[in-house]
Amino acid sequence: MSSKIYCIASFKPKPGKGEAVFRALQGLEPNAHREDGCLQYTVTRHIDHPNAQGASYPIVFHEVWASREAFEAHCNRQEIKAFFEAHVEAEDGDIEYANVCVYTDEPLDYDAPRF
Repeated sequence: MSSKIYCIASFKPKPGKGEAVFRALQGLEPNAHREDGCLQYTVTRHIDHPNAQGASYPIVFHEVWASREAFEAHCNRQEIKAFFEAHVEAEDGDIEYANVCVYTDEPLDYDAPRF
């Protein structure tokens, strides 16, 4: 049974704050990459492309964690909590809206062998 957790964290910066938010999020990458259970942690920015015309947040983190426990440990790190407090929750923060969702790659009712 897969225990991986996939996280998509999308951010809408306040007007004129896009570059500052992108740099601040990039600053979280080095320490996240050092965490046990971090398989992927990459911040990306939206680009225009004729084959992908869907609505999107301007900045999106793509994360893959080895387990729910690894993801929860990441979320509870002081650096991550401080980022959300300063940039998302604070009235003068640079992020207008954040949307963080987690996913699994297991089908519903998956009957993986248990050891």
